[in-house]
Amino acid sequence: MEQGILLHSLLMLALAIISIAVFRRLQLPVILAYVFTGLISGPAGFDWFNQHHMHTVAELGIVLLMFSLGLEFSWTKMWAMRRKVFGIGFAQVALTWLLVWCVTAFLGFNAVESLVIGVTIALSSTALVLKMLDEQGWLQKHHGQVSIAVLLFQDLAVVPFFIVLSILGEYESLSGLYVLSTTISATMGVGLFMLVGRFALPLIFDEVAQAKTHELFVLTTLCVALLTGVLTQFLGLSMALGAFMAGMLLGESQYKAQLEADIRPFRDVFMGLFFISIGMLLDLQLIVEHWSSIFFVLIGVLLLKVFVIVTLLRLVKETWHNALATSLCLAQVGEFSFVVLSVAVSYQLITIEVSQILISVAVLSMGIAAYMVPHAISLANFFAGRPSQGDIEHVPENLLDERTVLLLGYGRVGQTIARFLTMEKIPFVALDLDPRRVKEAQAAGENVFFGYAGHRALLKKVGIRRVQLVVLTFIDPRHTLDILSLIKGLAPASHVVVRTQNDAQLDELERAGADQVVPEILEGSLMLVSQILHQCQVPTKRIHQQLAMERQVHYRDLHHFFASDEEEFDAEHVHAVYLIDESFVVGSHIKDLMFHEWKVEIKAVRREGYEIEDPPYDWKFASGDVLLLVGKPHFLEMAEHYIHVG
Repeated sequence: MEQGILLHSLLMLALAIISIAVFRRLQLPVILAYVFTGLISGPAGFDWFNQHHMHTVAELGIVLLMFSLGLEFSWTKMWAMRRKVFGIGFAQVALTWLLVWCVTAFLGFNAVESLVIGVTIALSSTALVLKMLDEQGWLQKHHGQVSIAVLLFQDLAVVPFFIVLSILGEYESLSGLYVLSTTISATMGVGLFMLVGRFALPLIFDEVAQAKTHELFVLTTLCVALLTGVLTQFLGLSMALGAFMAGMLLGESQYKAQLEADIRPFRDVFMGLFFISIGMLLDLQLIVEHWSSIFFVLIGVLLLKVFVIVTLLRLVKETWHNALATSLCLAQVGEFSFVVLSVAVSYQLITIEVSQILISVAVLSMGIAAYMVPHAISLANFFAGRPSQGDIEHVPENLLDERTVLLLGYGRVGQTIARFLTMEKIPFVALDLDPRRVKEAQAAGENVFFGYAGHRALLKKVGIRRVQLVVLTFIDPRHTLDILSLIKGLAPASHVVVRTQNDAQLDELERAGADQVVPEILEGSLMLVSQILHQCQVPTKRIHQQLAMERQVHYRDLHHFFASDEEEFDAEHVHAVYLIDESFVVGSHIKDLMFHEWKVEIKAVRREGYEIEDPPYDWKFASGDVLLLVGKPHFLEMAEHYIHVG
C-alpha cells in the first residue's frame, strides 16, 4: 500500500510539472495548473488519493499563505493610501457583497449561504493581479495604484470574514445578536493576542538570530506560523487567522526579508497541494449538468464587479479610462475565495453543489483574467473611446529629417536625453504611451506625441526613413525585439541605440539590428570604476581605454565572479586552482590542455604576485601558479580534477 501511495505521489508530481509547463506556455496562471492536476488526480480522474488526507495536508498551505500575506502587509503603506483603501476598498467589498446577498436571497438561499457567496465573489486575486501589473510595469500607474488599494482592503477584510465564518460554523442556528456579540468578543481576544505578540515575537526572533544558525531560524519561523494558527483554532477561530496575525506582527521587524525567504519554499509547496485539493473537489459530472448555470454566473460575476468598481470610481471623479482599466484588473474571483469556500464547506455552511459551481466560476474567471489584466489599458481605451496605441490621427506627418533624433519612450531616461539634446540644439521627436506625460510635455512645448512605437503606419507617418538616429529608452524586452526588426525594415540605414537593464539579451538585440546596446546596471558599474580610478590618479586617457575595451568585449569581466551561497546553481563563475608539485599539468603548456570541450576557460594566471590575463597558448605551468578558471560549477569540478590528476 505504501508503494502504491509513493507511486501515485510521483505520478501526481510529474503531472503537476507538465501542467505548469503547459499552462505557463499558454500564459495562464500556475494556480490553474494545480487545479487541473487535482482534477486529474482526484475522483473525477484517476482517484489516486484520499481527499480528506490531502485536504488536511493542504490546510498547511493556507496557514503559510496567510503568514506570508501578513509579512507583506504594511501598516505604513496602508495608512499612506488610507483614503483609497478604506474608501474605495471598503465600498467595493461592501457593495459587491450587498448586491450578491440580494440576488442570492431572491433566488432562495438562506442568510448564511448568501453571506458566504457574497464574500467569495467580492474578493479578487491579489497574487495574480500584482504579478501581472508588475510584469506590465503598471504598479506605479494610476489604475495600478487604485487596484493595489482595493486589494489591500480585501486582504484585510479576510480577517473578520474568517472570524465570522468560524463563529457561524459553531453557532449557525443562533441569533444575529448573539453572533454579533461573539464576533466583538472574538475581535477583542484577537486584539489582546496581537498586543502580547507584538512584544513577544520580536524578542523570540532576537534570541534565535543571536544563535546565527539558519536551520534554527527556519524551524522557528514554521513553528511560530503553525503554533499561532493552533492557538486561534483553540479559541474557536481559524488557523489561517492566527498565522496572518503572526506574520503581520513580524512584518515590521528587521527579520521580514529573511522570514519571507525562509517561508517561501514551504508555502509554495503546500499552496500547490491546497490548489490540487481544490481540483480534487471538482465533479465533472456535476459541472456538465450545471454548465449553463456556471456560464451565466461567470458572466454575471464579471459584469457585476466591473459595474460596481466603475460606478464607485466615477463617483469619486475618476476618469472613465482609469475606472474601466481598474475594474478589468479586479473583475476576477481570487485565490482567497477558494480558502473561504474550503472553510465554509468544512463547517457545512454551504452545500457541495454550490461550492462546485463557485469553484468552477473562480477558476474560469482567473483564466479570463490572464487575458484581461495585461490588456486592461487597451480594452479601457476601446470602451472609453480614447486613441488606442495604434491611433495615429493626432501625430503630424514627416516630423523627422536626417538631423532629428527619434526617442521611443519619454520616461526618466528619455527626458534626460532630451534635455541634453536641447542644450546642444539638436532637434528630437519622442513617442510615448503615457497620456498624462504626453500632455504635460506638449504643454511645455516639447515635440512629444502619443503613439505606440511598434505601429508601422505611425513610424512611416513621422518619416522614420529619413532619420539617422533612433533611441529605444524603455527596457521592456517583450516589445524591443519586435520594434527593432520593424525599424530596421523601414530604415535600414538608421543607427539604433537600445537601453536595457542588463546584457542578458545583448547578442540577440545586436542580431536584430541594434547598433549599440547600453545595459544600465553594467554601465553604472563602469562609471563607478572610472570615478575610483580617477581618484587613484590614473590618467584619463587610460581610463577611457579600459572602459572602451570592456565594452568591446561585451562586458566580459563584469560577469565572472567568485561564487557565493546565493549564486545561481548553473551560472558561470570564477574558480581558483592552486598548482602543487604533484599536479598533472605542471610542466605542460596551455595548448596541451584537454578540457576546452567543457567550455572552461583560463581567465588569468597568477605567479609571484603578478597576474597575466588571457595567457598565451605556449604558457608553461609551474608549481605555485594559481589558475583562474571560468565556467559552470559541474565543468569546473571536472577541469580541476583533470588539472591535478589528469
